[in-house]
Amino acid sequence: MDGKGLGSIAASFWELEDPRVEGRCTYPLMEILTIAICAAVAGANSWVDVETFGHSKAGWLKQFLALENGIPSHDTFGDVFRLIDGEAFQRCFMRWVEGVFQVTRGQVIAVDGKTVRRSHDKGRGKGAIHLVNAWASANGLTLGQRKVDDKSNEITAIPDLLEVLSIHGCIVTVDAMGCQKDIAQVIRDGKANYVLRVKDNQAHLLQDVQDWFAYADQVGFAGMSHDYAQTVNKGHGRIDIRRCWTVADPLAFEVIRHYDGWADLHSIIRIERERRIADKVERDVHFYISSLPANAALVLHAVRQHWAVENSLHWVLDVVFREDDARLRMDDAAQNMAVVRHIALNILKADPSNHSLAQKRFRAALDDSFLLKLLSRF
Repeated sequence: MDGKGLGSIAASFWELEDPRVEGRCTYPLMEILTIAICAAVAGANSWVDVETFGHSKAGWLKQFLALENGIPSHDTFGDVFRLIDGEAFQRCFMRWVEGVFQVTRGQVIAVDGKTVRRSHDKGRGKGAIHLVNAWASANGLTLGQRKVDDKSNEITAIPDLLEVLSIHGCIVTVDAMGCQKDIAQVIRDGKANYVLRVKDNQAHLLQDVQDWFAYADQVGFAGMSHDYAQTVNKGHGRIDIRRCWTVADPLAFEVIRHYDGWADLHSIIRIERERRIADKVERDVHFYISSLPANAALVLHAVRQHWAVENSLHWVLDVVFREDDARLRMDDAAQNMAVVRHIALNILKADPSNHSLAQKRFRAALDDSFLLKLLSRF
């Protein structure tokens, strides 16, 4: 490999251990990885697609791969990615991200979980895998992922992921499952701020926050250190109104049970969402705690960025990369293919053109020079 845009990948993944028997490998591991990544950028969503891409682009691939034994079969791709250690592969991915992307200081990092639905295997008693992803909103990048252990949940996976990410100076948002004191502490230890949604899993805390805002409404927030912000967005026949109240009054924290356990808790938050479509009006209210000061506009921006992860990441993986259709069930196959998709997504997102991701993938499949241009940014 001569570094035509793939040198950074080679440098980050070269330590990855080959799971196959030494001396009996027809195809070098780095060639298999490179073909799979290039194919994923160019629209491949399955191992059959990857093999087809390899044969179609063999001449182009020989610019930077030896291909002494040709293109592997789809079964070979599947077997290798099934056997690669998922955690090691993930570490290499995060090393690549840190090496080639500059995470914008102060941006929102949304941590959210996603189930790869067709990775289940009822015959073997295996449920679908669940991945926790970290999404850098300003850069539009996947920073890393962590597989949730079969006998565990996101509560243990989130701190494991955050501890290996560079989150300094950022705002980390986590949904209700991650509203835990240990997670708040990990975020503060990483010199980042947190915005955590409070829900039924912290019932007493939720009640305390709700009660305080009810009292604040009664007295009109008189004498309280607080802030308010509102946004109004129109489009597609609807009006979306978001209102945010933040309170940083010390008296409020005195009534919150177990306040001392929440690292650097500085504000409690209420956000009201109102959606108007024709004559129909929908409202919902959510509550949060944060290490940020009572800056309602900043908090509302952070929470909106977290909501956006559904469209910016999860929807893209499902619709553009067909993740939920992938029937990868053996060993670490589903987890490793998810990493390949994230690499491809980051490469495509780095292209500054305003074309959709689907259009970029299609063009990459047709235009070798465009595919090389995408890869050469790193």
